[in-house]
Amino acid sequence: MLKSYYNADAIEAGLDEVGRGCLAGPVVAAAVILPKNYTHPILNDSKQLSHRQREVLKKDIERDALAWAVAEVSHTDIDKINILKASFLAMHRAVDALIIRPEHLLVDGNRFVPYPMIPHTCIIKGDAHYLSIAAASVLAKTYRDDLMTQLGLEFPAYGWAQNVGYPTLIHREAIRQFGPTKYHRMSFRLL
Repeated sequence: MLKSYYNADAIEAGLDEVGRGCLAGPVVAAAVILPKNYTHPILNDSKQLSHRQREVLKKDIERDALAWAVAEVSHTDIDKINILKASFLAMHRAVDALIIRPEHLLVDGNRFVPYPMIPHTCIIKGDAHYLSIAAASVLAKTYRDDLMTQLGLEFPAYGWAQNVGYPTLIHREAIRQFGPTKYHRMSFRLL
């Protein structure tokens, strides 16, 4: 059972990102503030859920959250600043976009660049422990999957509707055969 909060006395936002290991497209982060003592029968780490479950959860989270936001950092910016800095920047942009200012950030992972004037706690595998981080993981993943499916219409040979930019055999073979697209991260080892 995932916990509904880490700090009972603070307005808490869960943060997560998706797409760090991809060869193409942006890195996407989400921030979600859920009501205190929120529960949901299937909300979990987005990697543990089916596509259909994530789509249902996306609507539930957007309806039930006190505030939520999704932000991205482009593949060109990833190439300029590196993927780790881009991941933190995407999370900061998601916090910037919240309509409620959180008092505490719950961050999935073991590292984070502090957000100005808001304390944070890093939780390894936080999306499997806290509902707000799991909710952020669902919103980030559904947003990015939809985006990569759309970009894939322009470049169908790369299989982005299925691999969403991750380095699968089909994706790497398309890079080998056709070269990188304008959405590829040129600072990554593509082959």
